Amino acid sequence: MPPFSVLDLAPIPEGATPGDALRNSLDLARHAERLGYNRYWLAEHHNMTGIASAATAVVIGHVAAGTRTIRVGAGGIMLPNHAPMVIAEQFGTLASLHPGRIDLGLGRAPGTDQRTLRALRRDPSAADTFPQDVIELQALLGPVQPGQTVQAVPGAGTNVPLWILGSSLFGAQLAAMLGLPYAFASHFAPDALMQALDVYRRRFEPSEQSQRPHAMVGVNVVAAETDAEARRLFTSAQQSFARLFRGTRGQLPPPIDDIESFWSPAERVQASGMLACSFVGSRETVREGLEAFVARTGADELMVASAIHDHGARVRSYEILAELMTAPVREPEMA
Repeated sequence: MPPFSVLDLAPIPEGATPGDALRNSLDLARHAERLGYNRYWLAEHHNMTGIASAATAVVIGHVAAGTRTIRVGAGGIMLPNHAPMVIAEQFGTLASLHPGRIDLGLGRAPGTDQRTLRALRRDPSAADTFPQDVIELQALLGPVQPGQTVQAVPGAGTNVPLWILGSSLFGAQLAAMLGLPYAFASHFAPDALMQALDVYRRRFEPSEQSQRPHAMVGVNVVAAETDAEARRLFTSAQQSFARLFRGTRGQLPPPIDDIESFWSPAERVQASGMLACSFVGSRETVREGLEAFVARTGADELMVASAIHDHGARVRSYEILAELMTAPVREPEMA
């Protein structure tokens, strides 16, 4: 198995508060560190009542300060929402406080709706300059050049590793052109996964940061002691996606016994399509699914999201998954 990392959207379960969610994030990060996960990433979303990580750099600082060795970063920062200078200063500060532990994944989407984008005082056309903004940000985090009059302090010389995030060919092409690692959001947008990975690997140009392509692939994992228990826990994510189509987003709902009584056939098709890269079940069921997925994609790393309502069950899911990190890959049985 390749290395596993954690994508934490800092979900706010129904009946809980943002403070509860942020405390859960730190607790989960400490477990992930102990269990041997590679990275712990948080993501920028705005105006979402079920997600507590809007101030992403602040939450990263909270998690990094409460852990010791695990890499902590953004998966990601939606760069069109910010001036590159501000992000360079934020992540330069984080890298100065936690040397060698900070990652900066960059996305082109706004991470919110158009009305909230206006509240952020950003122009919707800001996404058009995403490639140039990435290059500018990279320069601000790199060594100060002769005659450079504008510097990020902290930031300059920290060389915080950049990642390009994406769910389409655009991000794959940009990551390849800039020679940066690439993270594909197949945990909610799997349609272009294989094509994007192919484009990224074929077009990759070595850079100072990365000499070879490194593709991290997002997956949903809900692991429990039995398949039935895991499938029940997974209904929280299924309900959330159905609510997305209904326009009734909210906090992460508790699991239910019968998901078929909750969603319509059309919602089932839509949600199941978006959640196609999900591995739900017991230890063995998840192992079999992930082994086949890694063989198909050639993923260098898996970024694992687990939208589970009960924090204890969420921690347990990551514990079960961690057991597979060091387990030998089983040879296929002979017919």
